[in-house]
Amino acid sequence: MTELPSIGYEQVISNLRKDGWVIVRKKGNQLRLHKRTSTEVLKLTIPTHRPIKKSTLHHILKNARFSMENLDDS
Repeated sequence: MTELPSIGYEQVISNLRKDGWVIVRKKGNQLRLHKRTSTEVLKLTIPTHRPIKKSTLHHILKNARFSMENLDDS
């Protein structure tokens, strides 16, 4: 199992936007993103923390259907 990197929300947003996610709103310390697929609209809420907790990052990637290999932590 690959260990999750410790990264801030900016890098997570950047990676998700490359995958087709769109920021639809910002409220307080959270960002809401949507991605339209052929069958559904996926929705994510991302906390604006630096760094994002590894458990939170794991759930974000799982809900986004985003693989660890595509995550660029630079």
